[in-house]
Amino acid sequence: MMSGLEEKKTITLVTLGDTELFGRRLGEFAQQGDIILLSGPLGAGKTTLTQGIARGLEVPEEYYVTSPSYNLLHEYPGRIPLYHIDCYRLETEEDVEGAGLLDYLPSNGLSVVEWPERLGALSPSVCLELVFMPGEGDVRHVVLQAYSGAWQGRLAKITSSFS
Repeated sequence: MMSGLEEKKTITLVTLGDTELFGRRLGEFAQQGDIILLSGPLGAGKTTLTQGIARGLEVPEEYYVTSPSYNLLHEYPGRIPLYHIDCYRLETEEDVEGAGLLDYLPSNGLSVVEWPERLGALSPSVCLELVFMPGEGDVRHVVLQAYSGAWQGRLAKITSSFS
Protein backbone atom coordinates (compact mmCIF):
# COMPACT_ATOMS: atom_id res chain seq x y z
CA MET A 1 0.00 0.00 0.00
CA MET A 2 1.24 3.44 -0.92
CA SER A 3 1.94 5.95 1.82
CA GLY A 4 1.14 9.57 0.95
CA LEU A 5 3.59 12.29 1.85
CA GLU A 6 1.01 14.99 2.48
CA GLU A 7 -2.63 15.38 3.34
CA LYS A 8 -5.11 14.75 0.59
CA LYS A 9 -6.24 17.89 -1.16
CA THR A 10 -9.61 18.24 -2.89
CA ILE A 11 -10.21 20.68 -5.70
CA THR A 12 -13.44 21.44 -7.55
CA LEU A 13 -13.46 21.79 -11.32
CA VAL A 14 -16.71 23.50 -12.33
CA THR A 15 -16.54 23.14 -16.13
CA LEU A 16 -14.90 20.87 -18.69
CA GLY A 17 -12.70 23.88 -19.48
CA ASP A 18 -11.53 23.91 -15.84
CA THR A 19 -10.71 20.20 -16.11
CA GLU A 20 -8.69 20.79 -19.28
CA LEU A 21 -6.94 23.81 -17.72
CA PHE A 22 -6.02 21.84 -14.60
CA GLY A 23 -4.64 19.11 -16.84
CA ARG A 24 -2.61 21.69 -18.76
CA ARG A 25 -1.08 22.88 -15.47
CA LEU A 26 -0.18 19.29 -14.55
CA GLY A 27 1.48 18.87 -17.95
CA GLU A 28 3.43 22.10 -17.61
CA PHE A 29 4.91 20.92 -14.31
CA ALA A 30 5.42 17.27 -15.29
CA GLN A 31 8.93 15.88 -15.38
CA GLN A 32 10.52 12.88 -17.01
CA GLY A 33 9.67 9.70 -15.10
CA ASP A 34 6.50 11.09 -13.47
CA ILE A 35 3.42 8.90 -13.09
CA ILE A 36 -0.14 10.16 -12.65
CA LEU A 37 -2.87 7.71 -11.66
CA LEU A 38 -6.46 8.66 -12.56
CA SER A 39 -9.36 6.91 -10.82
CA GLY A 40 -13.07 7.53 -11.13
CA PRO A 41 -16.17 6.25 -12.90
CA LEU A 42 -16.73 6.27 -16.66
CA GLY A 43 -17.38 9.82 -17.85
CA ALA A 44 -15.70 11.41 -14.82
CA GLY A 45 -13.31 13.57 -16.88
CA LYS A 46 -10.14 11.46 -16.90
CA THR A 47 -9.63 11.70 -20.68
CA THR A 48 -10.48 15.43 -20.71
CA LEU A 49 -7.83 15.94 -18.04
CA THR A 50 -5.33 13.93 -20.09
CA GLN A 51 -6.09 16.09 -23.14
CA GLY A 52 -5.12 19.10 -21.02
CA ILE A 53 -1.98 17.34 -19.81
CA ALA A 54 -1.02 16.80 -23.46
CA ARG A 55 -1.36 20.52 -24.17
CA GLY A 56 0.78 21.31 -21.13
CA LEU A 57 3.42 18.91 -22.43
CA GLU A 58 3.33 20.72 -25.79
CA VAL A 59 1.96 17.73 -27.68
CA PRO A 60 1.30 19.13 -31.18
CA GLU A 61 -2.33 20.12 -31.84
CA GLU A 62 -2.62 17.61 -34.70
CA TYR A 63 -2.52 14.79 -32.12
CA TYR A 64 -6.02 14.28 -30.79
CA VAL A 65 -5.80 12.59 -27.40
CA THR A 66 -8.36 9.83 -26.97
CA SER A 67 -8.92 7.11 -24.41
CA PRO A 68 -6.77 4.08 -25.22
CA SER A 69 -9.38 1.63 -23.90
CA TYR A 70 -9.06 -0.72 -26.87
CA ASN A 71 -5.33 -0.29 -27.51
CA LEU A 72 -4.30 -0.03 -23.82
CA LEU A 73 -1.60 2.57 -24.64
CA HIS A 74 -1.32 5.69 -26.75
CA GLU A 75 2.00 7.50 -27.04
CA TYR A 76 2.25 11.20 -27.92
CA PRO A 77 5.35 13.30 -28.61
CA GLY A 78 5.87 16.50 -26.64
CA ARG A 79 8.35 18.31 -24.43
CA ILE A 80 8.61 14.85 -22.89
CA PRO A 81 6.67 11.85 -24.26
CA LEU A 82 3.16 11.24 -22.93
CA TYR A 83 2.20 7.61 -22.35
CA HIS A 84 -1.57 7.39 -21.86
CA ILE A 85 -2.40 3.97 -20.43
CA ASP A 86 -5.90 2.61 -19.88
CA CYS A 87 -6.20 -0.55 -17.75
CA TYR A 88 -10.02 -0.76 -17.97
CA ARG A 89 -10.01 -3.94 -20.08
CA LEU A 90 -7.42 -5.69 -17.92
CA GLU A 91 -8.51 -7.94 -15.09
CA THR A 92 -5.38 -9.25 -13.38
CA GLU A 93 -1.82 -8.25 -12.63
CA GLU A 94 -0.78 -10.96 -15.10
CA ASP A 95 -2.76 -9.14 -17.81
CA VAL A 96 -0.87 -5.94 -17.01
CA GLU A 97 2.49 -7.70 -17.15
CA GLY A 98 1.54 -9.58 -20.31
CA ALA A 99 0.58 -6.34 -22.06
CA GLY A 100 4.05 -4.89 -21.31
CA LEU A 101 2.60 -1.85 -19.53
CA LEU A 102 5.11 -2.00 -16.69
CA ASP A 103 7.78 -0.87 -19.17
CA TYR A 104 6.15 2.59 -18.99
CA LEU A 105 6.12 2.84 -15.16
CA PRO A 106 8.31 4.89 -14.83
CA SER A 107 9.45 5.87 -18.30
CA ASN A 108 11.41 8.51 -20.16
CA GLY A 109 8.27 10.64 -20.22
CA LEU A 110 5.04 11.12 -18.28
CA SER A 111 2.84 8.07 -17.76
CA VAL A 112 -0.86 8.76 -17.16
CA VAL A 113 -2.76 5.65 -16.07
CA GLU A 114 -6.55 5.36 -16.13
CA TRP A 115 -8.14 2.62 -14.00
CA PRO A 116 -4.94 2.12 -11.94
CA GLU A 117 -6.74 -0.12 -9.45
CA ARG A 118 -6.34 -2.86 -12.09
CA LEU A 119 -2.58 -2.73 -11.46
CA GLY A 120 -3.09 -4.27 -8.01
CA ALA A 121 0.22 -4.88 -6.24
CA LEU A 122 2.04 -3.61 -9.35
CA SER A 123 0.86 -0.05 -8.66
CA PRO A 124 3.81 2.36 -8.52
CA SER A 125 4.78 3.65 -5.09
CA VAL A 126 6.03 6.99 -6.46
CA CYS A 127 3.23 8.85 -8.22
CA LEU A 128 0.49 11.46 -8.07
CA GLU A 129 -2.98 9.98 -7.58
CA LEU A 130 -6.14 11.79 -8.64
CA VAL A 131 -9.57 10.42 -7.75
CA PHE A 132 -12.47 11.95 -9.71
CA MET A 133 -15.89 12.27 -8.11
CA PRO A 134 -18.52 13.69 -10.49
CA GLY A 135 -20.90 16.32 -9.16
CA GLU A 136 -23.86 18.02 -10.82
CA GLY A 137 -23.47 18.69 -14.56
CA ASP A 138 -19.83 19.16 -15.52
CA VAL A 139 -18.67 19.70 -11.91
CA ARG A 140 -15.85 17.39 -10.82
CA HIS A 141 -14.37 17.05 -7.36
CA VAL A 142 -10.82 15.71 -7.56
CA VAL A 143 -8.93 14.32 -4.57
CA LEU A 144 -5.16 14.63 -5.04
CA GLN A 145 -2.58 12.60 -3.13
CA ALA A 146 1.18 12.89 -3.69
CA TYR A 147 3.22 9.72 -3.24
CA SER A 148 6.43 11.50 -4.17
CA GLY A 149 8.41 14.36 -2.76
CA ALA A 150 8.76 15.70 -6.29
CA TRP A 151 4.98 15.96 -6.75
CA GLN A 152 4.49 17.23 -3.23
CA GLY A 153 6.64 20.26 -3.99
CA ARG A 154 4.78 21.06 -7.22
CA LEU A 155 1.17 20.60 -6.09
CA ALA A 156 0.84 23.96 -4.32
CA LYS A 157 1.83 25.78 -7.52
CA ILE A 158 -0.38 23.61 -9.72
CA THR A 159 -3.50 23.90 -7.56
CA SER A 160 -3.14 27.54 -6.47
CA SER A 161 -5.85 28.80 -8.84
CA PHE A 162 -8.27 25.93 -8.12
CA SER A 163 -10.37 25.70 -4.96
